[in-house]
Amino acid sequence: MTTFGSATPLLSAVLAPLADLGRADAVARRITEAIALGLVADGDQLPNENDLSDQLGVANGTVREALALLREAGLIETRRGRNGGSFVRIPAEGCEHLQLARLRDLAVVDLRDLGDEETAVFGTAARLAAERAPADLGPRLAGLVQELRGAGGPAEQRRADARFHIELAVAARSVRLTRLAVRLQAELGPLLWLPAPYGPDQEQFAEQHREILVAVLAGDAAGARAAAETHAVACVHHLVRGQQRLAEDG
Repeated sequence: MTTFGSATPLLSAVLAPLADLGRADAVARRITEAIALGLVADGDQLPNENDLSDQLGVANGTVREALALLREAGLIETRRGRNGGSFVRIPAEGCEHLQLARLRDLAVVDLRDLGDEETAVFGTAARLAAERAPADLGPRLAGLVQELRGAGGPAEQRRADARFHIELAVAARSVRLTRLAVRLQAELGPLLWLPAPYGPDQEQFAEQHREILVAVLAGDAAGARAAAETHAVACVHHLVRGQQRLAEDG
């Protein structure tokens, strides 16, 4: 079991201090996003209330309310005693079924709106990353490309895909852009990476990631943006096709 509080750079980006101070639902949403993106695993322990309030920049009472919301949603459980605390719970069944039902019920116009936002955010992140990327970005993103290629199921695929998108936004060195990327990935990822026959072409998406990476590392801002926008369009086209197939299947 790992500890939720031992934050990676990606998890730190997700759990950055809140701008809308004092809102328990905002704290709960941040933690829910980390779970949805696969940045934390089933059984991971959350930091204690003091540490979590310091990390998010909110009052202890706000954290306490947020944890209560997460318990009601079945996303954490609290244990008493010497080894107690709050622990992440990821339901073993039903998540993919719920996401299939959600995709089926979404209107095509809603999926296209999501795609428009993803195109704008991811394209801008790729352009800025090409201009501002740190020297160590290449190995990290190359590793995520390989991770997506070798992923063995929807959960692993979703995690590798989301991490690539968010790493690119972090490399753009824009806090607001990173927050948008996190929110979009938490919303799009579970809808995109579904079991066969509804999931996307894993190799195609990994290759598109590689093309984005090549342009970013070459400092080709225009090329990086174009490659990222092409990938975002492929994502929304796949979602629309999946939604139509689900509607046909009843």
